[in-house]
Amino acid sequence: MQYLFGIHAVDGLLRRKPESIRELALQQGRSDKRIAALETLARNQGVAVVRAPRAVLDERVSGRHQGAVATLDAVAGSESAGDNLLDEVDLLQLVDDSPHPVLLLVLDGVTDPHNLGACLRSADAAGVDAVIVPKDKSADLGPTVSKVACGAAEAVPFARVTNIARTLEALKARGVWIYGTAGEADATVYDTDLRGAVALVMGAEGDGMRRLTRELCDYLIKLPMAGSVSSLNVSVATGICLFEVVRQRAV
Repeated sequence: MQYLFGIHAVDGLLRRKPESIRELALQQGRSDKRIAALETLARNQGVAVVRAPRAVLDERVSGRHQGAVATLDAVAGSESAGDNLLDEVDLLQLVDDSPHPVLLLVLDGVTDPHNLGACLRSADAAGVDAVIVPKDKSADLGPTVSKVACGAAEAVPFARVTNIARTLEALKARGVWIYGTAGEADATVYDTDLRGAVALVMGAEGDGMRRLTRELCDYLIKLPMAGSVSSLNVSVATGICLFEVVRQRAV
């Protein structure tokens, strides 16, 4: 049985793909505005709503469910989950067909589902065309990612590729400039022209980008750090960099 939990995540799926939800279980005894609004939305979308004790919801999921757990339809849920999933061919076709300079986010080795979810949420907000991760070293698109992403995990085009290096080379051949983030870079994100077709590469916390990924970057950029800490959480850094791209393109 597949579940999606958390008020924002469930709300997002109800608005985009209500047919993928078999049943919405809300916690008994909760009648606050957010739960009431979620119940109204579900009923308006034709989704069955039941009330269940908190202990029952706790048994279904391991994360903090906020009193809302959706049971996904086995068929519709899998079809819905696949709507935004791309293979390498789909990804390159998306780049070729884009009417504007693409903005791509490459996450090289982000294995924590909370970080992946937060990166997806920022990517959705910044209008990223696709998020790219390696098959061998990335968190899965599971319930935790969906909850943290607040609906973005089901909306942002998501490509899990076999070989990041090969994908970066294919993107470069299509005129996409590869910008990797590294603390030792000379240029900052604010000094760099990011208005063209861009793939922004974020590495794992601590280890950063893998060697071959780094070597394929056209430019290395960094966030200026004025305090005593040497780096930011990868999801925070991702949001800052993405919205610098958005700012530059709006000027």
